Amino acid sequence: MTGTPVHGTWEPAPAARWEDAFLSGNGRHGVLVFGDPNDDRVIVTHHALVRPNGSEDARPPELAARLPKLQDRLLAGDTTAADDFTDGRPLRWVQPFHPAFQIRLRGTPGGGHGYRRSVDFTTGEITAVCENRSSQVFVSRADDVIVQYVTTPGPRLDIALDHRLPGAPDGLGIGESAVLTGDGALLSLRARYPGSDRAYTGVTLAVVTGGACSLVPPGLRVEGAATVLLLTSVRRHTGEADVLAEGRALRALLPGTEQPYDTLLARHLPPHRAAYERVTLDLDADPAERALPGSELLKRTRSAALLERLFAAGRYHLLSSSGMLPPRLTGLWTGDWDTAWSGAFTTDANLNLQIASATAAALPEVTEAHAALLHGQVEHWRDNARAIFGTRGVLAPAHTDGESGHLYHFSREYPLHLWTAGADWLLAPLVEHDETHGTRDPRTAALLAEAARFYEDFLTRTDADGNLVVVPSYSPENRPANASWATINAAMDLSAARHALTTAADYHPEHADRWRALADRLPPHRINDEGALAEWASPGLRDTYDHRHLSHLYGVWPLTEINPYDTPDLARAALRALELRGAENDSAHGHLHHALVAARLRDADRVAHALGQVLDGDYFHASLMSAHYPNRHVYNADAAHALPAVLIESLVQSTPGRLVLLPALPRAYRRGSLRGIRTRFGAGLDLTWTPDTVTALIRPTRTVRVELRTSSGTSALDLVAGEDHVLTERTR
Repeated sequence: MTGTPVHGTWEPAPAARWEDAFLSGNGRHGVLVFGDPNDDRVIVTHHALVRPNGSEDARPPELAARLPKLQDRLLAGDTTAADDFTDGRPLRWVQPFHPAFQIRLRGTPGGGHGYRRSVDFTTGEITAVCENRSSQVFVSRADDVIVQYVTTPGPRLDIALDHRLPGAPDGLGIGESAVLTGDGALLSLRARYPGSDRAYTGVTLAVVTGGACSLVPPGLRVEGAATVLLLTSVRRHTGEADVLAEGRALRALLPGTEQPYDTLLARHLPPHRAAYERVTLDLDADPAERALPGSELLKRTRSAALLERLFAAGRYHLLSSSGMLPPRLTGLWTGDWDTAWSGAFTTDANLNLQIASATAAALPEVTEAHAALLHGQVEHWRDNARAIFGTRGVLAPAHTDGESGHLYHFSREYPLHLWTAGADWLLAPLVEHDETHGTRDPRTAALLAEAARFYEDFLTRTDADGNLVVVPSYSPENRPANASWATINAAMDLSAARHALTTAADYHPEHADRWRALADRLPPHRINDEGALAEWASPGLRDTYDHRHLSHLYGVWPLTEINPYDTPDLARAALRALELRGAENDSAHGHLHHALVAARLRDADRVAHALGQVLDGDYFHASLMSAHYPNRHVYNADAAHALPAVLIESLVQSTPGRLVLLPALPRAYRRGSLRGIRTRFGAGLDLTWTPDTVTALIRPTRTVRVELRTSSGTSALDLVAGEDHVLTERTR
């Protein structure tokens, strides 16, 4: 290999747009750092910051009494029957995610010589240097605080908290305060939402060495200082925050040393670095390209160094945005109050795509954040199931702001209240985590049982052959070419029902016979006249191919219901469905979802093409965070967070009983290594490949026999817990 891949990125100029600002976060607090030495701006975010919009108390529609009539009409062939299955409400968006404020440091203008800003993925530290001045920022995982350290700030530095960000509502009730302390000042900014008793407060403790401090409303002026250390935190609340108590809490974090920044960083590093460094990818890139700034590297769309850096950045951003909650549509970051789609958790595709690499790429921190979102909303999911379908169990929403799990975001064109696959889709990553670690989380077991109870009550209708019918049924966010949005037997719903019932049976032997018998009564998938896996198994419903979602291929990815080894006919039909699928509006998540399915179906050329669509389409900002559409339109984390999963799935795939090596490696990457991967049969794996050989170092934690699939064929692999196994195969 040609040296070590770069675990960070850099730029030779400050960020002019917030989208290009470098990012750091600890899964609760986040920052976007511009790095301008004359006007240093740090935008502060927090997962809890959602703006009340009247939907915070919204409830699911009470429709259960009307369900039997709807089912009768759909089964009788009325393809538009579900269009009026609502309570008449207009579409309501969840509470939108927004930034808190920016920390502004205005200094004496300098010459700007020797400027460089960088982010170190291994530490989460963002640094900007110019001449003899420097600024360093990180968000502590240990102390849950934003830390900023400025050295040689110049003759004068003005520090203030500024709420004036794009889209900030005029009616915000702003309160500011600044109080001098013995070694600096305590600054605060309170913003009360218009027409609400809810507010958020940011507090910054400034500790100054050398020089003099004075108050210059609304902030602090520092003159002749050697260093300035800022500690910042944000809290969302009702009533008034106790700013002095917040200040004391920040002060308590300071060590009694002459190097407080170094000590704070040292406390943060173990949890962050240990997580980030578990997995690395080396694609044998050109060292000269590895040294390029990110904005230049992004122009070399076929560079191995670009994929290495995007892989590293994707893991870094995914880890940094996961903690209190998993990543939103914008991760943990935004510089604008008008976030697209409310900056929500969109659960019918985007969230699962973003966290797709969490288990294999050894980031249980991400899976735990995902679990926190799900388990925090179980009671609301029960309300949804009872109100809409009159069942026990749970029904998950397709959109949530992280606070409410009630299902109220739907319309005629997006009848998301009729999407019954959500609970299983969202639980799949938790099941994968349990398989990998050889444990069964009792919380996951309990929620799987709730999903099974929903299907027990919901699956009551049968067809002429005695098969159960999923009615109504919805395939996000598509519709048949010859019917309206909600119909019968969407492929995703069939896969989800089967998976939920059989997986719940595995976790609950006492109910296994009953739940497996119910799963066995579901109809099979249908192959249409074009040889493709049909998006709707009900005969007569024609496919609509030009669409960004691939919900009907849920059985291929992330499930293993359809695969080239056990169900080759269905796998061929799934590949045909993938070949026919259009890109519609070029959403980044559609391209990478396409790549994930193609990797499972062993189509390396299709993986490479989908990756190329994203790399050629100018989806990535200089921050290496991504956009939803080409030409960096609409800030969105889908591509940034999902790309590592595509590369992993192309190199290694596993189930509890199977290991597949190099299933869909794009031909451009002839040699490399992937280290630290976790498999679903309980082993760590390091993979190295060349044009002639593939070598795997397998570190099993369980004694197990698995089926090994390589280009050489199929064989049995016997692994013993605690005994490393080295496997070398020729690839040609």
